[in-house]
Amino acid sequence: MLKDQLTLEEGQLLIKIARDNIATYLNGGEYFCTNELPEIFHKKLGVFVTLSINSNLRGCIGYPEPYMELIEGLLDVSIAAAVEDPRFNPLSLNEFEKVKIEISVLTKPQLVQVDTFEEYLDVLKVGRDGLIIENGYHRGLLLPQVPIEQNWDMKTFLENLCYKAGLYGDAWKEENTKIYSFQAQIFEET
Repeated sequence: MLKDQLTLEEGQLLIKIARDNIATYLNGGEYFCTNELPEIFHKKLGVFVTLSINSNLRGCIGYPEPYMELIEGLLDVSIAAAVEDPRFNPLSLNEFEKVKIEISVLTKPQLVQVDTFEEYLDVLKVGRDGLIIENGYHRGLLLPQVPIEQNWDMKTFLENLCYKAGLYGDAWKEENTKIYSFQAQIFEET
């Protein structure tokens, strides 16, 4: 799975930092992470922050590629998930009290090499792989937990990945479509 595994304690620290960062932002302040951070927080890793209220999505933003240190990415995307997800109005302080935070730390996406589109159904695995699809200017991403939550098989996962990218459901079968897979270590607020 992940070459750089985080411990449960490190995952819970990520959640605490994300919560403190969002709360500070919503209260008009600027968060400073003063803790002595574990070494892995300074590694370049992809990260997503997902916010939900009563198990309903309320915001999800992330960096699929390891562009920056995990801690920098976490601080950026936690605020973005709260106030910049175009699918939702910015989170209010009142709503924030009800939010549950989930953090996904990602491996670097790898191009899935296949000779025929049917092979995707054999080489990809629901629950293990998150997917990114690219076709022309269209690009979409679904985290590995999504098909589990939605009870999708791999074909349904690929179709919904296409829809997320603004493509029609069979676009994953096209020769000019690229699919990348990644894995994630997921930490949920308790």
